[in-house]
Amino acid sequence: MGGDRQHYYGKHGTPQKYDPTFKGPIYNRGCTDVICCVILLLAIVGYVAVGIIAWTHGDPRKVIYPTDSRGEFCGQKGTKNADKPFLFYFNIVKCASPLVLLEFQCPTPQICVEQCPDRYLTFLNARNSKDFEYYKQFCVPGFQNNKGVAEVLRDGECPAVLTPSKPLARRCFPAIHAHKGVLMVGNETTYEDGLGSRKNITELVEGAKKANGVLEARQLAMRIFEDYTVSWYWIVIGLVIAMVMSLLFVILLRFLAGIMVWVMIVMVILVLGYGIFHCYMEYARLRGEAGSDVSLVDLGFQTDLRVYLHLRQTWMAFMIILSILEVIIILLLIFLRKRILIAIALIKEASRAVGYVMCSMLYPLVTFFLLCLCIAYWASTAVFLSTSNEAVYKIFDDAACPLVGKTCKPENFPSSNESRLCPNGRCQFAFYGGESGYHRALLGLQIFNAFMFFWLANFVLALGQVTLAGAFASYYWALRKPDDLPAFPLFSAFGRALRYHTGSLAFGALILAIVQIIRVMLEYLDQRLKAAENKFAKFLMTCLKCCFWCLEKFIKFLNRNAYIMIAIYGTNFCTSARNAFFLLMRNIIRVAVLDKVTDFLFLLGKLLIVGSVGILAFFFFTHRIRIVQDTAPPLNYYWVPILTVIIGSYLIAHGFFSVYGMCVDTLFLCFCEDLERNDGSQERPYFMSPELRDILLKGSAEEGKREEVEE
Repeated sequence: MGGDRQHYYGKHGTPQKYDPTFKGPIYNRGCTDVICCVILLLAIVGYVAVGIIAWTHGDPRKVIYPTDSRGEFCGQKGTKNADKPFLFYFNIVKCASPLVLLEFQCPTPQICVEQCPDRYLTFLNARNSKDFEYYKQFCVPGFQNNKGVAEVLRDGECPAVLTPSKPLARRCFPAIHAHKGVLMVGNETTYEDGLGSRKNITELVEGAKKANGVLEARQLAMRIFEDYTVSWYWIVIGLVIAMVMSLLFVILLRFLAGIMVWVMIVMVILVLGYGIFHCYMEYARLRGEAGSDVSLVDLGFQTDLRVYLHLRQTWMAFMIILSILEVIIILLLIFLRKRILIAIALIKEASRAVGYVMCSMLYPLVTFFLLCLCIAYWASTAVFLSTSNEAVYKIFDDAACPLVGKTCKPENFPSSNESRLCPNGRCQFAFYGGESGYHRALLGLQIFNAFMFFWLANFVLALGQVTLAGAFASYYWALRKPDDLPAFPLFSAFGRALRYHTGSLAFGALILAIVQIIRVMLEYLDQRLKAAENKFAKFLMTCLKCCFWCLEKFIKFLNRNAYIMIAIYGTNFCTSARNAFFLLMRNIIRVAVLDKVTDFLFLLGKLLIVGSVGILAFFFFTHRIRIVQDTAPPLNYYWVPILTVIIGSYLIAHGFFSVYGMCVDTLFLCFCEDLERNDGSQERPYFMSPELRDILLKGSAEEGKREEVEE
């Protein structure tokens, strides 16, 4: 047995030896991975240069404001269209053309207008009537009524017909509604194209749906935005409740760790049980109701998600999912009941550590602030890069013309050869682009922007992990707690991380960023290959995505433990990663017994907070409960604020529990090192607390006996 153990240790590194001078995180340390630190600084300088170039050439107005056929902004202050905020399409049916997908622009004249048309008029009827002054505002600027009807419509100087429209995303779309099952615009079911041809309004609807994307998607986005504008106040209140619950849970965990863990387990089971009961009651209530037996497949996708809640199949699906989750959690609790007791002891020790380093609970705010800076810089740079193109004009022609799609200049087009070859052609704004070297490099700059975002975001997360690990390691390796703790363990750990280990953090973040940017490229290629029928290519792409997903998870796990070793010993990244990996391999059974069980318990805590706040938000936004005289605002989709509160609550709870998670991981590695360095005698005493020693060593002894029996 002894020979086998020596062979085992030889395969997984050499255990730590007793060192009477070792008292926790080493203070006399040197800089590590300096080359990577220099590379990071140079990359940041390049990133700033890319941002300056983007800000110099970019114009975010191209995203906010629509542009007419001449590439001029609608509703932008300081321009001649400042008082014309809406974009009007002469013939929106032509937006159904495939050119919309290729050129991102409808092949029809577009002008900026003060307001969308509110009546049905044709150019032929309005030309010789009192309505012509109203009609002229929808013609091109400077229109002179000195041509025949056919010539005006041929030259695209006026629209053939006006239909009642409403602004959506600053663009005029037909005001479509249903009357007795017939789609209508205003009071008309057909419209005239100005040349005597009458078309069914369904063509207009289909064209409108394809204009610059799907109209329903735009309506969905606008309704969601409206819901946020009227419910943001209550969403903030819900997130504050989640923050208070998380903070209260953490405080109670400090003093009543064992009781709180079991309360948390019972509450999660009860919350899921109530969810199953509620789904069953809704399922039973819909029995016999007209239309409730329609299947989800037959219904298809609906933008109004409330429709699904009127189907029995929806509640049956919810009930099955919650039941499976409930059974899985109960079975895990039954099989892990002894290991949960061991994990509770580790959580108790983590609670003591957090109690002595209480400012660690505020550190996630620092990480959140730095991540917000990274996201803001990346997003603004991406917007400026995407809008740093020049206006490109192309030839559009309804008739067959070999020059359609060719670039042109609107000021020279009337007298050019192109206009003679395409008599009915128009030189119209197509999109923003360019042919210069800078414009050809835009794709590469966007990739660099995304890569730097991943690198800096991972660096910020790594800095937080090293800082917390250093603070909690100071607690563990204090022989007399809390007397031997340094004055400001968190600030000391933060200073050491920035002063000595910026290069190591940059190295670990760089490896992870490379894997993540590869995953992004694979997702992009997968989207491009979706239309392909090559099954082998799809299979290969799926395998690659799966492999890189697993690789990212493994690197995150290895980096996390490497940062703990960096915080304690001050070694470089590769040495720390190797030592952490071998230490975990020498204690692989304890990793399964302790580390992952505590992760499971913390997951239950997050589910408890998210479930409680989510149920409260559901009852409130569905008007089932009232708060004093106030009630939930009227909403298009009540699931919008509910999902926002649920996601925000999870992020808040994750921020609080991440401190505990880092504390547990740090104490676990320190515990494994403590067992290798010391034996519990007076000469070599353990640094762990007596409570932790009693239950952990007992659990380790039981696992050791079990291992011997299996051998």
